[in-house]
Amino acid sequence: MSTRLKVHKPYTLYEDGDHKFIWLGLDESEYEKGVLTNQYLITDGNEGILLDPGGYFVFERVFQNVGEFIKPENIKYILFSHQDPDVIGSLNLWMDVAPNATIYVSTLWERFVPHLGVEVRGRIVDIPDEGTRIKFGSSEIIAVPAHFLHSPGNFHYYDVKSKVYFSGDLGAAVFPEDKWYLIVDNFEEHIKYMEAFHRRYLANKKALSRLLSEIEKLSIEVIAPQHGSIFVGENVKKFINWLKSLDRIGVDYLWP
Repeated sequence: MSTRLKVHKPYTLYEDGDHKFIWLGLDESEYEKGVLTNQYLITDGNEGILLDPGGYFVFERVFQNVGEFIKPENIKYILFSHQDPDVIGSLNLWMDVAPNATIYVSTLWERFVPHLGVEVRGRIVDIPDEGTRIKFGSSEIIAVPAHFLHSPGNFHYYDVKSKVYFSGDLGAAVFPEDKWYLIVDNFEEHIKYMEAFHRRYLANKKALSRLLSEIEKLSIEVIAPQHGSIFVGENVKKFINWLKSLDRIGVDYLWP
């Protein structure tokens, strides 16, 4: 990745006419914290989708970077993978600045959303366990069930047109201080930043195998996780094969 990349500025992962898939930058203050969060925007024409817009402290940066592509009132959907505060903590702010957005979240978590101090009646769609398909401009977004990886109500999102797969916490990497890159170059070297997270936070091998059987039905060119770095091209296959190779994870890792 170019050293000229400004970490706080957006980076377009895919662009074809009016359709874009955009990484929304990184807070420079987060650069030293290890568990970094990624937020993404999909645009089609003048409408947008926000994916896991993050917690309270990243809101200003995400809001400013979204504004480089669309008006906030043109955010059509906000899609959440799960309920963690670094995923959903800024929702009360987004409900104000994106008044036309519809919220998608697992049916398990809908009743917890009001505890964020936000009124969502009439603006929220519960995603059933089996997932759903969301029409968006010239594309379609597939909510892929990824339950127990790591949340019991968990979804990934696949953009059919761009072939970018948003994998939530799957693919998360925890970097040491002073280490970060946006795109994975050396996959074998990158494993050491992922392994501990995946062994501890994924529930079990059965849940992972179930998801992998769904992933293999899709034509994926980019895997974009909510933490860590992005997998492109051949590293997509390497990442999937690495997931297949994991033996003891979750309960089997904690209590062998």
